[in-house]
Amino acid sequence: MKITKMRLRELTGTIEHPEGPFWEERLIRPVDVYPEFQKQTGAETNWQPIKSGETTSTIVLIFIEIETDAGITGLGGPVDRGTAAHLHLHYRNKLIGMDPLATERIWDILYRDGVHDRKGTPMFSISAIDNALWDLRGKAMGRPVHVLLGGPTRTELPAYASMLGFSLEPEKVTARAKEYAAMGYAAQKWFPRWGPSDGREGIRKNVALMENLRDSAGPESDIMIDAWMSWDVPYTLDMAQRLKPYEPRWLEEPVLPDKIKQYAEIRDKSVVPISGGEHEYTRWGIKELLDARAVDVMQADTYWAGGISEMVKICHLCAAYDIPIVPHGHSVPANVQLSAALSPVEVPYVEFLVKWNQILQFFYKDPVVPVNGTVTVPAKPGMGVELDPAKIDSEREFTVD
Repeated sequence: MKITKMRLRELTGTIEHPEGPFWEERLIRPVDVYPEFQKQTGAETNWQPIKSGETTSTIVLIFIEIETDAGITGLGGPVDRGTAAHLHLHYRNKLIGMDPLATERIWDILYRDGVHDRKGTPMFSISAIDNALWDLRGKAMGRPVHVLLGGPTRTELPAYASMLGFSLEPEKVTARAKEYAAMGYAAQKWFPRWGPSDGREGIRKNVALMENLRDSAGPESDIMIDAWMSWDVPYTLDMAQRLKPYEPRWLEEPVLPDKIKQYAEIRDKSVVPISGGEHEYTRWGIKELLDARAVDVMQADTYWAGGISEMVKICHLCAAYDIPIVPHGHSVPANVQLSAALSPVEVPYVEFLVKWNQILQFFYKDPVVPVNGTVTVPAKPGMGVELDPAKIDSEREFTVD
């Protein structure tokens, strides 16, 4: 079996959100230290969707397909436009003639051939290719990916509700936290808008948010707070002290990813656990965090850090350091396949970004969605998902001149 073509399918569809605007709030960002960026409401920063009516929005997503001379096609994605452009410009013809089942060989060739492609968008491209190849491998062998990886260790996985995009108005936080606890989620993650530049009022709002979440979700729920790289060492240590009475499960990404020494200082001095690694890449980048003792929980992303092939190595590396990994939730189908092949001690949770998954899984026939806070591992071959033509309003092949 040989690869004959790689193509990028740009799909357009319509999502309904009758309860009001899809994005109610955005997260804090490192660039918010500049006033003109802090004032942005979120419409300028969110990837998708694009409002098209009072209760509808247009979704445009790009998927990668790798075709073979055996008539078997691997599906990957969705990927953002920058990654799609990189895939088209650099990898469109590079895979032709290769054995699609030789995933380790292909990954190594792409990595060695792209010395400047070790991080960021180029590694997103390698990740997307690798995941599409694992989907293809599963289809060729008639087995789900987690079985090919040595699973299942479990047929059901606990998920936590990641609440990016939900309003931070206290009354709405109360209602949503109670709602998702009642839906069976044993954990929730929320994204405050306030950091060091917001002064005492921002500190008060962060504490009030955490107090509200603890009261609303209940004493048994895990509550996580994501600072999205926008705090600093003294601010994080102060917030850890202030939030400790409410027992946060972790504080996530307190500083920019290159500040590994600052991560390590925070973790050493913090009275609550620290998580990170979402914006790190490959086993080598993750090992730097592990060697520095920088985090209590690792969060590498299957669609960013190198794909299934690399994430298996990352997960085993984390296990050697006794650091659990909760893969960042860009792709629930891929993360579920990976997690179901690993020990529950190594991978205790699946992150389910509630709003993002309405978008990222929109075009699937059978989205991978938690029920009662638990994901049932798909048993279909490959990643267990396929595109639904009925949801596609229009389609074109993505190209770059």
